[in-house]
Amino acid sequence: MSKVLGVGIIGCGNISWAYLKLAQLFKGIEVRAVADVNMAAAEARAKEFGVKAQTVKELLKNKDIDIVVNLTVPNVHFQVSKQILEAGKHVYTEKPMTLSYKDAVKLQKLAKKKKLHVAAAPDTFLGGSHQLARKAIDEGKIGKVVSGTCHFMGPGMEMWHPNPDFFFKPGGGPILDMGPYYITNLVNLLGPVKRVAALAGTGRKERVINSQPGNPRNGEKIKVTTPTTYHALLEFAQGATITLSLSWDVWAHKHQNMELYGQSGAMFVPDPNFFAGDVLVAGSDQKPEVLAPTDHPFNKLNWGPGNSQTDVLWANYRAAGLADMAAGIMGRKDIRCDISRAAHVVDVMTAVMEAGKKRKFIEIKSTCTRPKPLGPEEARSLMK
Repeated sequence: MSKVLGVGIIGCGNISWAYLKLAQLFKGIEVRAVADVNMAAAEARAKEFGVKAQTVKELLKNKDIDIVVNLTVPNVHFQVSKQILEAGKHVYTEKPMTLSYKDAVKLQKLAKKKKLHVAAAPDTFLGGSHQLARKAIDEGKIGKVVSGTCHFMGPGMEMWHPNPDFFFKPGGGPILDMGPYYITNLVNLLGPVKRVAALAGTGRKERVINSQPGNPRNGEKIKVTTPTTYHALLEFAQGATITLSLSWDVWAHKHQNMELYGQSGAMFVPDPNFFAGDVLVAGSDQKPEVLAPTDHPFNKLNWGPGNSQTDVLWANYRAAGLADMAAGIMGRKDIRCDISRAAHVVDVMTAVMEAGKKRKFIEIKSTCTRPKPLGPEEARSLMK
């Protein structure tokens, strides 16, 4: 097998720019073509990055493509990923992998039948801070984790996204959009979830787009047809109980993104939506101190002015999961973002949504293993 796998991208919206830019940091993958139902969008991205613009059918038949990255909108993730597998190519899909656990299982069965691999974002848990937190937990720095809290709360996607409609329709909402980051990192740190309970609500029945300056849609109203606030309780197989609050109905708060409470200490984990940040640990003295960071390459600040909507410099290594997938395929080893874990996350998220609707505990059907840690040396081996 070649030491470099050809990558094609289907979906040339906002996020495709970051994938095309950041994939260049990694060994083992080379983006060779892009496609979109809007051919003009594909041609614009292709011209910008010096790759081939193709129709979706052409890309799926392209013999130079081994892995197809699915960057379409969530409500067609399953359909497009299924098409990719049927074309004989591996799939790496943006989150959420599917909108139902039933569809996740269908993809698993098809991939096994075709002897292909499926992996899914997010890959932020591979970041230096989250791997440091994993190492500290594995070494028993706070003892066995028994409980914790997670919070992601803000005013809503209409405040920044130029076309936020799908976030407020079935298939959108904060659980399916932001839940993958938090639940995937909790699986990385603690393992699989056993059962969940939840309450759900909708703060506003209508949203007003007020995003990027000059957006012609500013002032346009959107009807909200899916819950925009969830408060959930997650019981993990290892015994921990974690409170998870995700909302687009909050204008300000002071909650930490993730706190884990162990039998002998506490840990404060940075936002799982990002690759880096300070990890703090407190012991019996009850005084949180920053853990000394490792020389993990995904801690390096590499993204900011000119690359995103913020002037703050931050660490962004999106495509790390794609590179790890390629290394797994070529080396026949475990893929950290593998469908077995992504399917479990989908199972947990959809169970939270069901629990929020029925207001009762829901047992999780699936389970999974924790991904293997990604230390600094192995992370460097994925990079050019």
